[in-house]
Amino acid sequence: MAAAAADARRVGAGIQTGIQTGIRRSAEPWRDHIICQLKHRDRNQHVMFQDLIRFYSRLLEKTSLTSGILNITTRHPLADSSSLTGLLHQNHLLKKTSGELAYQVVERQQQLKTKQCLVDEQNSRLMEERQRLEGALGVQQALQQRVEQLEEQNAALKVEYDELLERQKEVESRLREENLRGGTLLEDMIHLKKEAAARMNIHNERRSRARADLRKELTAEGSKVTEDSSSSAPTSRSTSPKPETLEEPSDGRRIRLFRSASVSSPRIFSSLKELFDRKRRGHSVCSRHEDLVFPARICYSARVPARALHVLEAHDQGINAVRFSSSSALVATGGTDRLLKLWEVRTGSLTHRATLDGSTEGITCIDFDHTGSRVLASSYDKSALLWRLDDSIPKVTLTGHSRKVTAARFCGLHQVVTGGADRTVRLWDLHREACVRQVEVKSYCSDVVSSDNFIISGHFDSKIRMWDSRAAGCIQELPAQGKVTSLDLGVDQRLLLSCCRDDCLQIQDLRRWSLQRLCFRAEGFKCGSDSTKAVISPDGCYVAVGSADGAVYVWDVSSGNLETRLSDKHSSSISALSWSPSGEYVVSVDKSRRAVLWSDI
Repeated sequence: MAAAAADARRVGAGIQTGIQTGIRRSAEPWRDHIICQLKHRDRNQHVMFQDLIRFYSRLLEKTSLTSGILNITTRHPLADSSSLTGLLHQNHLLKKTSGELAYQVVERQQQLKTKQCLVDEQNSRLMEERQRLEGALGVQQALQQRVEQLEEQNAALKVEYDELLERQKEVESRLREENLRGGTLLEDMIHLKKEAAARMNIHNERRSRARADLRKELTAEGSKVTEDSSSSAPTSRSTSPKPETLEEPSDGRRIRLFRSASVSSPRIFSSLKELFDRKRRGHSVCSRHEDLVFPARICYSARVPARALHVLEAHDQGINAVRFSSSSALVATGGTDRLLKLWEVRTGSLTHRATLDGSTEGITCIDFDHTGSRVLASSYDKSALLWRLDDSIPKVTLTGHSRKVTAARFCGLHQVVTGGADRTVRLWDLHREACVRQVEVKSYCSDVVSSDNFIISGHFDSKIRMWDSRAAGCIQELPAQGKVTSLDLGVDQRLLLSCCRDDCLQIQDLRRWSLQRLCFRAEGFKCGSDSTKAVISPDGCYVAVGSADGAVYVWDVSSGNLETRLSDKHSSSISALSWSPSGEYVVSVDKSRRAVLWSDI
């Protein structure tokens, strides 16, 4: 028991020493808190051990008393038995009490060790939480700095945004002013153009009247020359024969020869020369060679195509338009790949000759001039382009439409007519590269053709309209069965072919505008798109069109019957056809990049 008490004292002294050492090592709050808790525990346990020490002291006293009694007993064996029994009983009680106290000491030591382990574990956890707290404080400081930086950046961006907003308001106000100014300038320009066009019309009418007067003078002078020749004939016969005398053939008939008109009326022919040489050509896109009239190849009998001579992938994307030149030796194709390609027709095949670029979007329509030296194309980029065949760069670009240009055709030597999705038909002067007349229409214009001084346009409102190129009014209006997708004019400019979305082709005689039209239908034929192009043969005896099923349909105009159906060469809807002016070939193109050359050979 003395050893247990000594151990308890040593434990208490160690705890106090540790507490004092901890106090000297650190003065932090949490350590002070722990020290206070340890002191409190020490006071509580000290009180408990004080009781134990008192009991132990008493036990020692009783033990010493017992040992003294035993010594007395051994020394005086005749001592009183009753007193001896009392002493033994006390000794037994002392042993029992000391055992219990020893058990309590051991139990308290175990509890103390358990609590010490708990304290150590709590200390380690406290250290971990302290480290985590320090890390969290570091992260919090970094995030706080980041927030401050972001707030500064947001403030700078807000200032910049306010400045840009002010600038945007200023730019919008200037844009509105410029739009108003542009509208005013456009109205002024249109007014000036109309005045210039009116002056040009007056000038053209004067020239036409001058030419008519010249023809009358020529006719009158020719009559005078005839009368002069007749009156001078006997005198000429009486003298030696000359080339300008009357000759009498063997059958007795008299042939009258005219004298040179330049001798009899030099003023007239000098006036004619001045009239035709008055034209200025400095910046014109048309050369003197192009002004000459080239004889057109006349087709007496067109051949009905029977088989495919050549099939090729002509473009990288779908093909929208195809056209033969006036010589039938050259074919032009245009597609959604923004290119216009020229192909030579040689021995029943198509050979690539050149590629003309310059359009920023797909080609919609192609046309050659009557000389075959220039090619015209309309485009989705709201313009029409004119190339010379010897140059891949456009010579002229006609801009002014507000939406895509769906059709472009030559209207004489130096004029071009275009129609667009902006519901306008425009007449352009190639010399000035400017629009000289604009016609507003109520509907989308799908195609145009020109005939002498007339322009014919097809529209989505199921109407075909005829315009006078010298005026702005509509002369005639013809109803159609559906949306008009294309128009084509015969070589003699007498028959007008139209294709509509109601899967029907119609032919109208322009000389009898109000009479019954011829309609062509066939089982299986279906108009593939809003831009499907149909053609009439050069001799006016046949009409042809491509169907949505990839077949070519050909009808006889005189009988109205289906002449032939050509299939198995196109895998998609046919978009356009072109019949060579010689009547020998037909070329069809489709949306899957394929071009097919047909003939009856």
